[in-house]
Amino acid sequence: MRGLIVDYVGVLDGTDEEQRRWRNLFAAARANGVGLAVLSNDPGGAGADPIRVLQTQGIVDAVLLSGEIGAEKPDVAAFEAAADALDLPMRDCVLVDDSILNVRAAVEAGLVGVYYQQFDRAVVEITGLFGLDGEF
Repeated sequence: MRGLIVDYVGVLDGTDEEQRRWRNLFAAARANGVGLAVLSNDPGGAGADPIRVLQTQGIVDAVLLSGEIGAEKPDVAAFEAAADALDLPMRDCVLVDDSILNVRAAVEAGLVGVYYQQFDRAVVEITGLFGLDGEF
């Protein structure tokens, strides 16, 4: 696995502590050569600035908003756009999402899916998939 694609609402927009932990996980993944993207069904526009800042601050490599790319999860085109933004095939990417429908569609499209319910559960799967060590 070489790419980590994460949903925003319901995953990255948690408490300040969860956001700090995600940023630490992203930093460890980046240090291990993992490409990072946010894929959100957000319509875009000025209201999406809190999502875009993840890219402008260099926390992730790409932010893809459905309203701007013309495809919404669970459409395969949304997953393709995220993998393309990381210059990776979908089979080398993991999608983390709080919608089981999106996770299922991602798996059917060839990605590995992680169903997000809480950070502590997801981090076990993510660190195992990418061989990351550390406290997150």
